[in-house]
Amino acid sequence: MTHRRRRLAATARTLSTVITTSALLAGAALAGAAPAGAVPGAVRIASGVAYRQFDLPAAKGTVHVHLLTVDLSDPRVHVDLLTPGAVAARSPVSAMADAAGAVAGVNGDFFDITETQHPGVAATGASVGPAIAHGRVLKAAVPTAQRFGPSLPPSADTTDVFGVGVDRRARLGRLTLSGTVRTPDATLALRGLNQYALAQGSVGAYTTSWGAASRKRATCGSDTDRAAGCSTDTYEVRIRAGRVVATSASPGSGPIAAGTTVLLGREAGADRLRALTKGERVSVRERVTASAGWIRYRFAVGGYPVLRGGEPPAGLNDTTSAVRTAVGYASGGRRLLLLALDGAVAYRSGLTIAEVAAEMRRLGAVDAFSLDGGGSTTMVARTAGAKTVSVLNHPTDSPERAVANGIGVFFGP
Repeated sequence: MTHRRRRLAATARTLSTVITTSALLAGAALAGAAPAGAVPGAVRIASGVAYRQFDLPAAKGTVHVHLLTVDLSDPRVHVDLLTPGAVAARSPVSAMADAAGAVAGVNGDFFDITETQHPGVAATGASVGPAIAHGRVLKAAVPTAQRFGPSLPPSADTTDVFGVGVDRRARLGRLTLSGTVRTPDATLALRGLNQYALAQGSVGAYTTSWGAASRKRATCGSDTDRAAGCSTDTYEVRIRAGRVVATSASPGSGPIAAGTTVLLGREAGADRLRALTKGERVSVRERVTASAGWIRYRFAVGGYPVLRGGEPPAGLNDTTSAVRTAVGYASGGRRLLLLALDGAVAYRSGLTIAEVAAEMRRLGAVDAFSLDGGGSTTMVARTAGAKTVSVLNHPTDSPERAVANGIGVFFGP
């Protein structure tokens, strides 16, 4: 074969691959009917990023699985948190992925989705657990009794995270907040950072990362009951350039300027803040600390573990089936598995959490983590030659649900 013929043949093979890949992904993304069946083999999204779909028998009926495999040993591939631009905001996964330039992604943490228990209080849309994006801490975890989502296994709480360290290895861990508010006369413990719920009697800090949403929700609920009423004993202090510049007896709203910190207290925390006066010097220090290891997280998202060291933790739910999203890893944290179930009517019976753990183990995960599910479950990817992502599964919500955050897969230099 001549050089020109070899070149033409290679071009034809490339075009054929692009057309086949686009057709397979487009077929997965068509709205309305259930997917036609398993794609033979994996479809390449980018170097180190592959997608496939398949049917899986389950206790309540067959489900359809969408799976992204991500090779973090490829230096051009990385993952990070997808966000809507503020902690207290929501956006569809597809919109967040396109805005960030991701080639693929799934939805992330459970979040403050409704406030029917607190009439007149708006849901913030903020996530439950800690969040780190681009190595920067955005928020800490709400009290466990104030979380949204299914019941946790006994060993889990809201500080649990899945993340990737600056060493490019995935890991499970816990991230807890430690911080102080120092004044000339006293030192207060800081027990919240950009959270939709604060512990009773505590003080929390809000920064520009929070967004414009009202902070009223943070004073509602109790340490044992998310539906408990809102506190009437609250106080807020605004700090800029290390000094108190404003105070208020009620939680505020609206954007927080860069360089400004709002301290919000409830009950005993409110009493401590009332002692501060305009012009007084105040120093706020916050730090989110990992439960184990010294490697800093580049990104982290909340949820809860369903597999550790290849074994499910005790107490995983094995009776309630639902559409699910999960993430796991193998190869020492170098290979990620992102799983999203299809929400089409034919497959909506879903999996139990115990079944999710079993499937993640079958797929090769050593550790695995449950993310938000139900109407939030969404997987997106960019088809060959496309400039925007397509939704690969059929979310149970239509149109695509706006969520608090997600896991984005990125490819580039």
